[in-house]
Amino acid sequence: MSAGFPYRLIATDLDGTLLRSDESVSRRTREALAAATEAGAAHIVVTGRAVPWTRHILDDLGYEGLAVCGQGAQVYDAGQHRLLTSVTLDRQLAGVALAKIEAEVGPLYLAASRDGLDGEVLVGPGYAVTGALPSIPFTDASDLWTAPLNKIYIQHPELSDDELAEASRRAAGGFVTVAMAGEGIVELLPLGLSKATGLSLAARRLGVKAAETIAFGDMPNDVPMFGWASYGVAMANAHEELKAVADEVTASNEEDGIAVVLERLLAD
Repeated sequence: MSAGFPYRLIATDLDGTLLRSDESVSRRTREALAAATEAGAAHIVVTGRAVPWTRHILDDLGYEGLAVCGQGAQVYDAGQHRLLTSVTLDRQLAGVALAKIEAEVGPLYLAASRDGLDGEVLVGPGYAVTGALPSIPFTDASDLWTAPLNKIYIQHPELSDDELAEASRRAAGGFVTVAMAGEGIVELLPLGLSKATGLSLAARRLGVKAAETIAFGDMPNDVPMFGWASYGVAMANAHEELKAVADEVTASNEEDGIAVVLERLLAD
């Protein structure tokens, strides 16, 4: 452990955690992270967003370290703009999973994230994209399966995100991992994949162990990361499922929750 800071690795989710609602990082949080890295810790971003939807944010932050993207599927070197590892979804299993979920809950609205540094996000009729993220519309569902995918996004006209995630796990949990990553964001991922998978790979590259890691998050998809890290901190705005397994609940992402914890640890 570092003499000036009790952890060697700080893992932060992006949306609802490191980022404020306008996608900026506050000056106070930047300064707290800089002080912790000065004291010997490394900072790693661990996000559900695939690389194409993450890269511009990391570039704006001047972030040059490793990032775990795509819910653990991708380990990305932000300084080199290089994809180091990538796990793709078995398209045949994903097709079976979708059919089983639709048999249970009726037709779904679909989107999909293609693999790679520049993988497009394809969005089908009815699917509502959060924010102004770049995407390509499709009308023929067969277009989904023409190139390797990291994940499929699903939405339902009536069910809540929690209800849809629960029904999807019941119907297709043996074929895919189902993750709830934010409002309107329920994802089908390669079976067994989670943020913990990608974080453990990245940590190994950095020579850091789980016992030396503190993690910050806000959504159920951060639960595996909290399970892997030594200490998990949920934001005040976090989903109840994450708060239930957190070691601590800090202030919200709008109120510098990460900085509040880092400043206290630095002062100790």
